Amino acid sequence: MNWFDRVPGFKSFVGEKHDVPANRWLKDPISEEMVHHKEVKQNLWVFPKTGAHMRMPIKDRLNHLYDDSQYEKITIQETITDPLKFKDLQKYQDRIKDARQKTGENDSAFSVIGEIGGINVVTCVFNFEFMGGSLAAAAGEAFAEGARKAVANQAAFLAITASGGARMQEGIISLMQLPKTIIAIDMVKKAKLPYLVLLTDPTTGGVTASFAMLGDIHIAESGAMIGFAGKRVIEQTVREKLPDDFQTAEYLHEHGMVDIVCQRHDIPKTISNILHIIMKKEKAA
Repeated sequence: MNWFDRVPGFKSFVGEKHDVPANRWLKDPISEEMVHHKEVKQNLWVFPKTGAHMRMPIKDRLNHLYDDSQYEKITIQETITDPLKFKDLQKYQDRIKDARQKTGENDSAFSVIGEIGGINVVTCVFNFEFMGGSLAAAAGEAFAEGARKAVANQAAFLAITASGGARMQEGIISLMQLPKTIIAIDMVKKAKLPYLVLLTDPTTGGVTASFAMLGDIHIAESGAMIGFAGKRVIEQTVREKLPDDFQTAEYLHEHGMVDIVCQRHDIPKTISNILHIIMKKEKAA
């Protein structure tokens, strides 16, 4: 017996293969260095040395964004869960059930109200962990109800996107959420209230083709992938090699599609500064 094995709680790594638990260590995509997950989590899911941004859990994001991590969830009317009785390899109802158990949320988006920098802000936030943040009837209603709440409270309206696009299991009903969200935005703008968009990784498909690109100001999180169709599809269509940074936040900023590229730590302050200027509010000392 190896003498290391005789020590309680100690295991020899000599000559043996040991897998590092996936939830304990994370690989920095830039330096390829292994970093303990607690260190990354404490740094708002940003790798400390390189600044590479991981996808951030939705509750952590809202706690970081709102003053004192205080906000109220907005209830919405119940929508039809499976209008088309869709089934592929698995029943749509079962997929919904699994996603709800995994995330603890009813659907891929919900709206909240609270204060950011002392200003009332309603935020509709998308959760990529729920079926890829896909846009469906419930998510569209969450967006619309958020817009109505913003108008009723004379609050700013913010959308935080993280989505693969429309949800195919709801077919045309999913696609109808695109004009629904646009009507909701028009309602906010007619009330002369600001509508901001925070683009996070990834923002694609029908979400990009609708409310994600209609903000008064577009803020993109550093390194986020933002686009409509996939890079490979575009390359095959135009028959040209695209740049390596194509569809990144930085690329879109360089080409005028995004107003600000922001590090995650600076997002609350950036949004607060913008809203104080737009809404002509004086900052507290």
